[in-house]
Amino acid sequence: MIHLIGRVAAPIMWFMVVEGYTHTHSLKKYLERLLIFLIIAHFAYNFCFGISLIPLKDSLLNQTSIIWPLFLSVIGLWVEYQEWKEAKKIGCILILCLLAFPSDWSCFPILCTNHIYKNQGNLKTQVLGMALYISMYVMVYCLCIDVVYGLLQFGIVLVYPIMSLYDGTRGKSTFMKCFFWFYVGHLVLCGLIRVMM
Repeated sequence: MIHLIGRVAAPIMWFMVVEGYTHTHSLKKYLERLLIFLIIAHFAYNFCFGISLIPLKDSLLNQTSIIWPLFLSVIGLWVEYQEWKEAKKIGCILILCLLAFPSDWSCFPILCTNHIYKNQGNLKTQVLGMALYISMYVMVYCLCIDVVYGLLQFGIVLVYPIMSLYDGTRGKSTFMKCFFWFYVGHLVLCGLIRVMM
């Protein structure tokens, strides 16, 4: 049950990255902040799961946190904004997907943030698109790893009622600025529990 509820975290992050990209005054500073955070999150994620800090040393999958593909997602959103030929844009997105492949959630943050961005203001289409993309992730999980855990990935649709509360206006709370630090903190805490057990 906890795994199912936890599936809402990733689509919230994807949505927040799109909002951050849309409203940032400086793309360079936004990317710099994400870069710093992805380095910190890499160490926390790998400590949590007992993964080598050296990327790709032990495996091709789940070698770093979701923050790496979120960083690449912002670059992907920038690519979509360029007045390039569609083939060039698709090529750039495919390269970003390959770079994101070894991370948590693989290339799907890039595909989903891109879909969310292109369908801003249409929540049903955003959630349906995420579910369709994640069905590929589910299929790989079911065929190669674990059927039950694979099917749990469809829990991302539980984000719909949460996202429906957003009306596009900036809130007064500063809590969400701390959300990403909660992500790192909970990984470190889980890592400490893993070590103690």
